[in-house]
Amino acid sequence: MTTDADSFPRRHARTQRFTLGAPRAFTVAPDGSRVVFLLSGSGTDRANSLWVLDPEGGGERVAADPRALLGGASEHLSAEERARRERSREGGAGIVGYATDAAVELASFALSGRLFTAELQAGTARELPTPGPVIDPRPSPDGRHVAYVAQGALRVVGAEGQDDRALATPEADHVTYGLAEFIAAEEMHRLRGFWWAPESDRLLVAHVDDTPVQRWWISDPAHPGREPHPVRYPAAGTPNADVRLFVIGLDGTRTEVSWDRARYPYLAHVHWSAAGAPLLLVQARDQRGQLVLAVDPDSGATRMVHADEDPDWLELFPGVPCWSPSGQLVRIADEGGARRLAVGERPLTGGQLHIRAVLDVSDDEVLVSASAGEEAAEPEIGEVHVYRVNELGVERVSQEPGVHSAVRAGGVTVLVSATPDRPGSRAVVLRDGKPTATVPSHAEDPGMSPRVTLTQGGARKIPCAVLMPRDYSGDAPLPVLMDPYGGPHGQRVLAAHNPHLTSQWFADQGFAVVVADGRGTPGRSPAWEKAVHHDFTLTLDDQIEALQDLAASHPLDLSRVAIRGWSYGGYLAALAVLRRPDVFHAGIAGAPVTDWTLYDTHYTERYLGDPAAHPETYTKSSLVTAEGLSSPADRHRPLMIVHGLADDNVVAAHSLRLSSALLATGRPHEVLPLSGVTHITPQEQVAENLLLLQVDFLKRSLGLTG
Repeated sequence: MTTDADSFPRRHARTQRFTLGAPRAFTVAPDGSRVVFLLSGSGTDRANSLWVLDPEGGGERVAADPRALLGGASEHLSAEERARRERSREGGAGIVGYATDAAVELASFALSGRLFTAELQAGTARELPTPGPVIDPRPSPDGRHVAYVAQGALRVVGAEGQDDRALATPEADHVTYGLAEFIAAEEMHRLRGFWWAPESDRLLVAHVDDTPVQRWWISDPAHPGREPHPVRYPAAGTPNADVRLFVIGLDGTRTEVSWDRARYPYLAHVHWSAAGAPLLLVQARDQRGQLVLAVDPDSGATRMVHADEDPDWLELFPGVPCWSPSGQLVRIADEGGARRLAVGERPLTGGQLHIRAVLDVSDDEVLVSASAGEEAAEPEIGEVHVYRVNELGVERVSQEPGVHSAVRAGGVTVLVSATPDRPGSRAVVLRDGKPTATVPSHAEDPGMSPRVTLTQGGARKIPCAVLMPRDYSGDAPLPVLMDPYGGPHGQRVLAAHNPHLTSQWFADQGFAVVVADGRGTPGRSPAWEKAVHHDFTLTLDDQIEALQDLAASHPLDLSRVAIRGWSYGGYLAALAVLRRPDVFHAGIAGAPVTDWTLYDTHYTERYLGDPAAHPETYTKSSLVTAEGLSSPADRHRPLMIVHGLADDNVVAAHSLRLSSALLATGRPHEVLPLSGVTHITPQEQVAENLLLLQVDFLKRSLGLTG
């Protein structure tokens, strides 16, 4: 199956959903003198270079070019680095991440498992000879050393390349120092495993022993001669990795940090700044209790700074907990029905805002990203804004409707904004609130603008996006394609241009496309998110409610309704056709979680509990149990199941078990295995043809061909 080189599927795949060439990963120097970021050379170039921009003049220059540093050689990634990129959903190449010293004068990064540094003021970059493959190199705050991980050992080297040595070496197989374990990287968004002291004389280092974690095997059936790849996968109800924390000095001293690891085994967040003692956020396994602990780095003893409990679960938030410069604890808390910002013991925001992340903390204010809360005067569907918060009140930094975020230091803010009427995102540099420069972007223009209406559906006022074909005249009802993610941590209804491009392409094939963010999705209120506790099937109820309500005001043909989705959306699509064939007439389930006992501990147990204690919640939400296959035999609906065989997050066993269960009960279905594909589909031909195959299936299944 081929397409025109300029078709949307081809360009969508080639540009990685039009993300290539967009600047990202911003860092602002504490004196406001420079902005550092990653940028590739074009909208089809995967290789990022490291750039530096002058906030005043707006001039920018390349600080490190990966092609020059590698001498034109191809990039080679270790298995550990490939796994890190899969956890962070990184599809780029070249310099995909970097770290700097405190002054943002020295940057370090890895290329092909080799360690490089860049002097950001001088504009020079060079390799430091070290054992490899190098993972996650990070300069000390004073810029005199670089710590990194190689072969499970934490090592340090002088910034000039001298005195490379191991500070901590694994005692056994399946032990690492300085790396995040699978569950921290995949579900807690903690992608690192070591943290420098502000004085640059020692580090907090995670010690991970994967021995307790069960071993699974990811094979490549397309190449039977290759050995299967072992993965330590902590499925729900099974043991996690054993995680400890040590203070390790550059002089070789070593002190273990002590806390009640039996009761609070999850190390969710670490913060170490000059404003106070190191902070840890540790969680109970059921995630209904957590502690913020301050560490004495000399003795390893900890003291409780704050404790939280919740009858459902406690969410983790970017940027917190941390110290303010004056030594007050900054946190985000679900209190009084709202998600609030608190400094010390005082909440600074109320129900008008739904706080999503802390972006920066200065002496007199906190910079946050937030959505409109339940008590807001207007719902602001799909919008996320940047606010300055202090004891005097709240001030919005971003003004135009859209999705905004920011990075700030030294009086300089980089405001990154995506809006409904402009392709991609724009990064503007502000000094004291006034624009001084625009960061260049090489991202391609998609060449089309979504015909999208942001609205609400049903009695619950479910946030929805409705997309019609761009050439639709409004003469007749259209077959419907529900296009959700629809679950935790996956907001799809956004007031931005590019998130709706794929849905618009499907609409242009002759569908009215509906995207609904029902209960369980983020951005509205704690109660909205936590409504799915012990019952994922509620997410299907909200898809149906939104669909049926929108049909009263939009030309939707409810006799021809299909649904497609990936990951949780794939689960939701399969759930729809199996449980409610009276509403849904065809479904495409991409990488679906079909048996929740096969998914990981931190995610699954947060929502469904311990499978030994709550087997009924797993049975009810499963697709492969008798309850999951309970639709009448005469109401079978076409279902296409798509799965990457190299997926180590939602393993292919999910789809294979669903297919076996469907076959055993006589339900026709199609299975599309993707050889060599993980949970993301970066391969251009696969991503392109996958869109085309889905349209063909939908048209066949709904009787729209011939």
